[in-house]
Amino acid sequence: MSVEAYAQELKAALHQYPNFPEKGVLFEDFLPIFRCPILFQKLIDAFKMHLEEKFPSGQIDYIVGLESRGFLFGPSLALALGVGFAPVRKAGKLPGELVQAVYQKEYGTDVFEMQREAIPANSNVVIVDDIIATGGSALAAGELVKQVGANVLEYCFVMELDFLKGREKLSSPIFTLLNAQQESLKK
Repeated sequence: MSVEAYAQELKAALHQYPNFPEKGVLFEDFLPIFRCPILFQKLIDAFKMHLEEKFPSGQIDYIVGLESRGFLFGPSLALALGVGFAPVRKAGKLPGELVQAVYQKEYGTDVFEMQREAIPANSNVVIVDDIIATGGSALAAGELVKQVGANVLEYCFVMELDFLKGREKLSSPIFTLLNAQQESLKK
């Protein structure tokens, strides 16, 4: 099966909720994928296939998953690739020496943290999350990876909200598994 064939099957499993979390937003819920072990495996297989095609020489050392939905599939993907996993968490959730990055949210700012020892310098990293919207949280995760001296090879997302233009903020390549939303319901 191809990545595109997996993507079509996975897209069909999404549930859509118009006007959630607010009027004019079409929320596409990818959690139904995790209810079915076969679909969950296909999600991991699709990302693995993409990454092995793009980086055939095993250049990836770590998968970095963003809190919280990047935690749902990031560790499984890391295991499938035979690489390490490092979490990016909201402030105050991790012990030890930390690096921090502030990012812009819809209503204010937030802080992401990562343990300094989570990724050795000069490691090659792929950052994963469920969705790219404005790009703020992904940009902050990339800053954390750079602060520990590692390299961001690529950002991988399940979905993308194209109309928010988040990819324009990121300097490394971006892969989105499922078709993006081209616009919001708001007109």
